[in-house]
Amino acid sequence: MGTKCTHFFFLLNLQMEVRHIKQPTRGNNTNNKDNALVNEGITARELLVIDDQGEKLGIIKLQQALKEARDRELDLVVVSPDSKPVVAKIMNYSKFRYDQQRKLREQKKNQHVVDIKEIRLSPTIGQHDIETKANQAMKFIEKGDKVKITLRFRGRMIVHSQQGYAVVNGFIEKLGDTIVIESPAKMEGRQLIATIAPKAK
Repeated sequence: MGTKCTHFFFLLNLQMEVRHIKQPTRGNNTNNKDNALVNEGITARELLVIDDQGEKLGIIKLQQALKEARDRELDLVVVSPDSKPVVAKIMNYSKFRYDQQRKLREQKKNQHVVDIKEIRLSPTIGQHDIETKANQAMKFIEKGDKVKITLRFRGRMIVHSQQGYAVVNGFIEKLGDTIVIESPAKMEGRQLIATIAPKAK
């Protein structure tokens, strides 16, 4: 028999999770067996067994449970190793593991990591450049990213801070109602900084 694997845990209501488990072999062939609580890797002497239709077969000996799984050409998989008695389910483990991996791939594919993009302005920026940078910011917003707007004052231009506020606020207004202002324009050293984000749909 194999040893217990502390990296394997399932939730019983079919919302189960596979962690670092290789594909098991069936029957008495254990040459490629790892430490998963599957088939001959199970160490419990008695188990509460649930068949592939979700019906309880009751508390039975391990060898009988393995026979039940083999007769169905399926696997015996522990789904609740810490319960008393240990709960096992008869299932097509290879198919289950494949489905879980596919779901994980789909979840990763659908996940969007929110980035913070930066748009840099100047107190004397021209109208054409404002339009170009507004279009760039809109592309970031449409992708679901946040935008940090930075306006830096150089030299004596710091005395014209109101002009800087007008540039930043005017820039934000160009983006219309597709955004929310997470952090309004405020001075940080010699920079005027504001943060905007996509409006929740």
